[in-house]
Amino acid sequence: ERRTSTRVVEEESYKTRYVWKNIIVFLYLHLAALYGIYLQLTVARYITFGVALMLGFCGGMGITAGAHRLWSHKSYKAKLPLRALLMIFQTLAFQNHIFEWVRDHRVHHKFTDTNADPHNSRRGFFFSHMGWLMTKKHPDVKEKGASVDMSDLEADPVVMFQKKYYGILMPVFCFIIPALIPYFFLGETFSNSWYITSMLRYVLSLHGTWLVNSAAHLWGMKPYDKNISPANNIFVAIYAYGEGWHNYHHVFPWDYKTSEFGTYTTNVTTAFIDFFSKLGLAYDLKTVSEDMIRKRILRTGDGSHEYSRNKREEELRQMLMSDHDHYHDQNMVWGWDDNDMDEEDKKFAKIYNKED
Repeated sequence: ERRTSTRVVEEESYKTRYVWKNIIVFLYLHLAALYGIYLQLTVARYITFGVALMLGFCGGMGITAGAHRLWSHKSYKAKLPLRALLMIFQTLAFQNHIFEWVRDHRVHHKFTDTNADPHNSRRGFFFSHMGWLMTKKHPDVKEKGASVDMSDLEADPVVMFQKKYYGILMPVFCFIIPALIPYFFLGETFSNSWYITSMLRYVLSLHGTWLVNSAAHLWGMKPYDKNISPANNIFVAIYAYGEGWHNYHHVFPWDYKTSEFGTYTTNVTTAFIDFFSKLGLAYDLKTVSEDMIRKRILRTGDGSHEYSRNKREEELRQMLMSDHDHYHDQNMVWGWDDNDMDEEDKKFAKIYNKED
């Protein structure tokens, strides 16, 4: 009983350990972004916001196609020119360097909704959205983070180059260059350029990523596994360039599409990867077979998928509920080549544009 009480005290003490530097920075960023909106609505040129949107897209691809689908989950492979481009884009997005981003994200997938999850959604919307960046990490995050295999990133010269020079690269690509583009090339004032293309663009991109951690873990359908918190959220999918199909993604984290569907309208990142695949710069695109998807839906889905509503599938569903097959749950796998990934899943995966 005394140990339990001590544990509660330690937990409460941890929750109140704020990182005031981050809080002050976030306060400035959001005030600056609001001022950027005011400037855009009153005196700034429309094209200035167009530049912000373009740069926001580039930064978004650095996160979604780069740090997330390529480096975190190894859902496809990229040749050096594409990796270099994605590294620059990811630096433009400024969400910590690739190595740290990937480590936190792999821990998130391995230990979802536990104390080891950096943005544990069980602690509420605000914490999982941005509060986790305002408090000290739980000790379990650091402990479990040290157990995640990062040898593939350590062997990638692009990732390690960015990590080494991040203190120089980040301010140049995230803040200085975006502010100088409208100023030098479009005749915009430096003040308008700074508050719109640097501040407003950066804050909007941050919230796009944060919504995947918060809203997509709290609201939406769970057609693939009703027993986990990640959900399919179409609003987040559109805002975050296709990252909102989160129930699917946590079940099959190694699918380069992060969704069952290949439509580009709600998954721009898939279009980006497919484009570079046609150029020969992205290859070994891994995805899940229809049979694997169907069986998982029938076994653990919430009934919202068309497969679940098909009465002819009921017999198969009953069979799957009683008999175990190789299409097992993958909730504790961070992606392709995770040591816990079943070899049968690799065997039945579909790989496009495969290179030896």
